Amino acid sequence: MKQRQSKPKDSLSLSLSIVAASIRQSHHIEEEMAMTLNSGFKMPIIGLGVWRMEGKDIKDLLINAIKIGYRHFDCAAYYQNEGEVGEALAEAFKTGLVKREDLFITTKLWNSDHGHVVEACKASLKKLQLDYLDLFLVHFPIATKHTGVGTTASALDEEGVLDIDTTISLETTWHAMEQTVSMGLVRSIGISNYDIFLTRDCLAYSKIKPAVNQIETHPYFQRDSLVNFCQKHGIAVTAHTPLTGSLANTERFGSVSCLDDQDLKGLAEKYKKTVAQVVLRWGIQRNTIIIPKSSKQERLEENYKVFDFELTNEDMEFIKSKDRKYRTNNPAKFWGLDLYA
Repeated sequence: MKQRQSKPKDSLSLSLSIVAASIRQSHHIEEEMAMTLNSGFKMPIIGLGVWRMEGKDIKDLLINAIKIGYRHFDCAAYYQNEGEVGEALAEAFKTGLVKREDLFITTKLWNSDHGHVVEACKASLKKLQLDYLDLFLVHFPIATKHTGVGTTASALDEEGVLDIDTTISLETTWHAMEQTVSMGLVRSIGISNYDIFLTRDCLAYSKIKPAVNQIETHPYFQRDSLVNFCQKHGIAVTAHTPLTGSLANTERFGSVSCLDDQDLKGLAEKYKKTVAQVVLRWGIQRNTIIIPKSSKQERLEENYKVFDFELTNEDMEFIKSKDRKYRTNNPAKFWGLDLYA
C-alpha cells in the first residue's frame, strides 16, 4: 500500500513564515491605527470630521462610516449638529453595530462658553446622548461674549468685530477643563488652534497636560516647528483640514486645494492611489492624527483605505518641499479681525 507523502519541511516552514508575516503585518496595522495619548487612552489615528454636515444626512453618513471601519468622530458645539450626531450614535448602540467603548468621540468648547465650561460640556453630552466624552478641546484660544450655554453665535460689536471677553484668561478656562476630567465627564482634554507660545503656557499652568492640539496642517501648511514642539512634549497633534479643506474651503474662504497639485497627482499615479489618499498617508507618517471630512460614501471609503501602502522617505521629503505656509481656514472673514496676525 502506497504511503501518503508528508509535506516537505521547507514547504511547511514557508507556510508558517507567511502566516507569521501576515500576523505581524496585521499587528502593525492595528498599532498604526491608534495612538496612545498622554492620558493613557488610545485615540484612533483616522477619524471623521462632521463640520458642515447637514442634519438630515448625518445619521446615514455616520452609520455607513461605522460600517466602513471609522471609530473616531470629531464634533464641536459650533457645528450645531451634536443632536443629530447623538441620534446616529444612539441608533448604532441600540442595533448593536458598535458599543460605546468601541468609539472615540471628540467635541469642543466654543469661544462664548469659556466662562461656562462644565455647563457647556454637560450640554454637549446631553445632545450627543453620551455619559462621557473621550476628548474635550478648547476650540479656539479666545473667549468671546457669552451668548448662552450651547449657543454658538459669534457675537460682534457695533463695528462688526468679534466681541472679545478680556476678563477670562486661558488659564482659568483650562482649570475648568481639568474639572470636567475630575467629574468623570471627560477622559482626555486638549487644545485646538494653539500656537507654540500658547501651548507652552498651557503646559506651564496645567495640572492635567493637554493630550491633543488640533491644528490646521497639510502639505501646503506643514507647521513642522509647532508639530515637533507638541510631539516633543507628549502632546498628540490632530490635523484638521488635512486635505486643505478641498471644495468646502475653496467655496468658504476662496482658498486653493493641494488636491489639484500636479506633483501630488504624479505621486498618486506612482502609488496607484488618489491624491487624497497620498496626502492622508503623509499625515499618518508624520505621526499626526487625521480627521478628513466627507459627505459622500465613496469618499468615506477612499479616505479610510490608507493603511495598505507606505510612502518612501524620498517621497515624504518631496512632499515636505511643497510647503507654502498657506493657511486655508481663517475665520477673519466672519469675525472682522485676523486672530493670527
